[in-house]
Amino acid sequence: MQTIIEKRINVFKENKRGYYSLWIFLFLFVITLFSEFVANDKPLVVVYKNSIYAPIFNSYSERTFGGDFESEADYKDEYVQELINENGYIVWPLVRYSFDTIKTDSQEAFPSAPSSENILGTDDQGRDVFARIMYGFRISVLFGLALTIFSSIIGVFVGAIQGYYGGKIDLFGQRFIEIWGGLPTLYLLIILANYIQPTFWWLLGLLLLFSWTSLVGVVRAEFLRSRNFEYVKAARALGQSDKNIMFKHILPNALVATVTFMPFILSGSITTLTSLDFLGFGLPAGSPSLGELLAQGKANMHAPWLGITAFVVLSLLLTLLVFIGEAFRDAMDPKIAQK
Repeated sequence: MQTIIEKRINVFKENKRGYYSLWIFLFLFVITLFSEFVANDKPLVVVYKNSIYAPIFNSYSERTFGGDFESEADYKDEYVQELINENGYIVWPLVRYSFDTIKTDSQEAFPSAPSSENILGTDDQGRDVFARIMYGFRISVLFGLALTIFSSIIGVFVGAIQGYYGGKIDLFGQRFIEIWGGLPTLYLLIILANYIQPTFWWLLGLLLLFSWTSLVGVVRAEFLRSRNFEYVKAARALGQSDKNIMFKHILPNALVATVTFMPFILSGSITTLTSLDFLGFGLPAGSPSLGELLAQGKANMHAPWLGITAFVVLSLLLTLLVFIGEAFRDAMDPKIAQK
C-alpha cells in the first residue's frame, strides 16, 4: 500500500518534462553555486617551492612568489607566472575570468565576438560574458529563492490568521491587501532608487513588502473551508489552542496549494529582478546580472551574441521552472490522495 507521499512522487516522475527539468535545473544551479571554481581570474591552486597556496581563498603578495611588490599578486601577469613556473606550477579554473575581470590585452574593440578564449565573447566593458552568465544565474536564482521563501512564510501566516478567525479580521485584512496590492510597485522602486543605492538585501526587502500577498488568497480560502470541519471542531472541544489547531491540523492541507504555486512564484521573482536590472533600477552597477546583459544587447545591436546569450539563458531558466511547477501541480492534485 503506497503512502500519499509515494503516490505524489510517482505522479511527479510520470511527468517526464517536469522530472527532467528538475534535474537539469538542479545541475545548472549546483554548478553555478561553485562559479568561483569554474570562472575566476585567480588560480585554484599555486604550488611554489613545495608550498601550496589557494589564491581563491586567500590573498598573497607578489613577494610571496619572489616578486618585488607587497601588493596582491596579479596572476595573469606574465612576469608573475614566470616566477611561479620556475619553482612550481599553477592550476587555473576552466575560465580564467571572473565576472568583473576586464580583458586588457584585447586587440579588438569591445564588445568582442566569441573566440576560443572567450567562448561567448565580451561585453561593452571587456568582461567575459560566460563568467557573467554563471555569476548572474546564481544571483538570480538565489534572489528568487530568498524572495519566494520569505514571501511564502509571510503570506501563509497572514492567510492563516484571516481564514481561521474570519469576521472583522478577515474583512479589514482583505481591504488592506486590496489597497496594498494596488500600489504601483515599479514606480515606487524607481522613485526610491533615486535616493537609495540598491543592494541585494535592500532590493530583496523592498520587493518582499509587495510580494507576500501572492499566497494569502490561497491559504485564506483553505482555512475558511477547513475551520468548520469535524476534526477541527473536535480539536477545539478537546481544549487545543488556536495556534495548535491552525499550524498542526489545518496548515498541512493548505501547504499543498502553497507548494504548487512556489515554482511559479520563483519564476516571477526572477523575472522581476531581471526587469529591474534591465531598466537600471536593480542590483548595483557592475553586478553580474541577466537583465543588465539584456540591456547591453539592446544597446549594442551590432553585437548580437549579447542579447542572444541572455535571451537563451533566461528563457531556459524560466521554462525549466514552469515545467517543474506544472509537474508539482499534477503531483499535488487532491484527487491523488483519494486513489
